[in-house]
Amino acid sequence: MLTDLKVKVGPQFYRYNVGAIDFVPMLLQEFSAKNVLIVHGQVSFEKAKPFLSFLDEEAYNFSFLQYTGECSYYGAEQIEKVVKTNQIDFIIGVGGGKLADLVGYAAHRVNVNFGVIPTLASNCAPWTPLSVMYKESGESEGKSEHFLRQASFFITDPELVVDAPVNYFVAGLADTIAKWYESEAILQQDHLKNEPFLQLAGYTAALCKEAILNNSAKAIKDMQAGIVSEEFVHLSEIVFAVAGLVGGLGDKYARNAIAHAMHDGMSKYLPNSHDFLHGEKVAYGIFYQLAVEKKWEQIDALLPFYQELGLPMSLKQMQLFPEDEAVIDQIVAFIDSKEKVHLLPIPITKELLKESMNELENYLEKK
Repeated sequence: MLTDLKVKVGPQFYRYNVGAIDFVPMLLQEFSAKNVLIVHGQVSFEKAKPFLSFLDEEAYNFSFLQYTGECSYYGAEQIEKVVKTNQIDFIIGVGGGKLADLVGYAAHRVNVNFGVIPTLASNCAPWTPLSVMYKESGESEGKSEHFLRQASFFITDPELVVDAPVNYFVAGLADTIAKWYESEAILQQDHLKNEPFLQLAGYTAALCKEAILNNSAKAIKDMQAGIVSEEFVHLSEIVFAVAGLVGGLGDKYARNAIAHAMHDGMSKYLPNSHDFLHGEKVAYGIFYQLAVEKKWEQIDALLPFYQELGLPMSLKQMQLFPEDEAVIDQIVAFIDSKEKVHLLPIPITKELLKESMNELENYLEKK
């Protein structure tokens, strides 16, 4: 029996269909909102405006704040100031993953309800009650802020999401497929495999994996053509919603492991990695975790998928492999410091983590 499992399933209300955003006023009424703060990006907000007819509602006082582009403690402080000055009682985030993270964390700090209207499908940030923190420079803080508050609503429209940059969607597919590769070995341990919520998390991770492997090519092609097809709708929904269920049901046992720890280490110690999207770094992290686990056959099985989607497979391919061995040691020490890494059923050591980085590079050079 687990005594430390925290199940945080997801937003209180979810809707993803053409015209869904028109439902927002009813939800604001449900939460007795009056003074509403819209936190938004720049380009994405311009694309979203035609879908935001609720901004014309006279029943609400709207304030607007353009965020800096990072989910940072500074950004949360800016939201907090506006909330206090304008007596805000509801926050809506319109934008991508970092913005969703920022709004969730800020709403937690100021104890105000919030909703999200994602403009792209690049990760499950709009679904999950945690925020990956960055500095304003783009450097990773190396930590996540976890909180109990879920979004009051998650609503968006596939006609808005299909207009986002395709590379963000591809990165989102990689970030999502990592759910299975990071959690599978953990959940199969004898003391965990009969836990009902962890079983649900495992089933959900497998659903994500199979759908992405089978339908990504069609969904990407349709997105490039601006077609809201069934494959695009289902996979975008899997990326920003269903994937969030994996960690929501499985907590630390299914949220992430080495692949995401490597992402965080790269973001902290390899400044040039900021040129790559979150999911692209996680894609490399999947291969790295499989190398640590010595699952070379799974790397071989994934290679055609990576090649088809143009995902990065090694640090040398990304031109990020550190020339200074001390940097490698820093990344390895950082990964080793993460509790989630040691949930895997193998003895994780700094020596193994370092050895696996070099083994992976050498293995892929021969492919």
